[in-house]
Amino acid sequence: MQATPLSAGDTAWVLASAALVLLMVPGLALFYGGMVRGKNVLNTLMMSMAALAVVGVQWILIGYSLSFGGSSSWIGGLELVGFAGVTGAPADADGTIPHLAFAVFQGMFAVITVALISGALVERMSFRAYLLFAILWTTLVYDPLCHWVWGEGGWLGELGALDFAGGTVVHISAGASALIAAVIVGPRRDYRRLPLVPHNVPFTLFGAGLLWFGWFGFNAGSALSAGETAAVAFAATFAAPAAALTMWILLDLYRTGRTTAVGAATGVVVGLVAVTPAAGFVTPVGALAIGALAASVSYGAIQLRSRIAIDDSLDVFACHGVAGVMGALLTGVFATTAVNPDGADGLLHGGTALIGAQAIAVLATLAFAGVLTAVILKLVALITPLRVPVGAELGGLDVGEHGEAAHHFDELGVGSGVRPSLGESVLVVGERWSG
Repeated sequence: MQATPLSAGDTAWVLASAALVLLMVPGLALFYGGMVRGKNVLNTLMMSMAALAVVGVQWILIGYSLSFGGSSSWIGGLELVGFAGVTGAPADADGTIPHLAFAVFQGMFAVITVALISGALVERMSFRAYLLFAILWTTLVYDPLCHWVWGEGGWLGELGALDFAGGTVVHISAGASALIAAVIVGPRRDYRRLPLVPHNVPFTLFGAGLLWFGWFGFNAGSALSAGETAAVAFAATFAAPAAALTMWILLDLYRTGRTTAVGAATGVVVGLVAVTPAAGFVTPVGALAIGALAASVSYGAIQLRSRIAIDDSLDVFACHGVAGVMGALLTGVFATTAVNPDGADGLLHGGTALIGAQAIAVLATLAFAGVLTAVILKLVALITPLRVPVGAELGGLDVGEHGEAAHHFDELGVGSGVRPSLGESVLVVGERWSG
């Protein structure tokens, strides 16, 4: 059989989409960084950027092979280690994009999944422990899950579960792992003792905007071609966050009489998470419904989390775990072969089998990611402490872990990141003018 020639349009779209997903990493860093205190912002940013480094290396050396090599039900083979045989030619006879383009595009998903988990652990986890955790978690949790859903012969894919761009593989796994990690690492020492106020909300809003922008590559790029399915996913990625943000604003107004910028940014992300598994399988109206429903449930989860002792610092489970579960299950409701013949019909379109497959995928992902995360953290703790010392935590992880301060106001604050008093500021200004 003659191989399908490479498509310049498909290749360009996947390459651009990979770059858009990469942009989500600094977008996530800003989203998270704005919500922590100023003494921890550099450490929070570095948790996202470091994932780009260590997971990127892991993906090339072994992660891609474990995810997409072989044809077993549970884990990939080793034939693609070090990107062996991954070239500019298509991966198979039906492919229209270079194998390399696909491999790098998928690598961006692995990177951001680990970075998502960091939001539950900011302001107290040791950076070296986080790096070790990132490598082990990607190898032992992400790679097998990826193979289950998207790899050849993966058992969830064979079962008929649909996950267009990572609802189970990325968001449910990250959310479940974040919750377990928050329990094991423990709360911040001043959690519920002092106000933990975001230091830069504009960072968070700008980060949410970058995430939405990059998510068009995340979802529509997963079509792996510049065609009809990409357009379906693109429209869904516009519709669901818009509906989620609208719902979030309404819930805020009903509950408190005002809306918050942090809430708005959170609503956008919840809508993006929820539509990810469904993006290539639902109509725009279906995407609107998914966004609104997921926002309602995630909003309630955040209110509940504030009343319990678990310190999931930036509500990773409520945003990614809960919204991911909602998105996966609602895919089983709203999916229709009318927009994508390669999918399946959900409950609203006469199908009954899909919702069962989606439920199994959700439960399997929650259990697998949760248990393995606990094991990995216990292993890491045998090698290096999971938390920074008390002094470093109270003084700030920017200085304690990185020897840097994010904010320098004038000569009196250099090296400390501490704003001087008004009198000291006036004195310094006077010296500048007189000198």
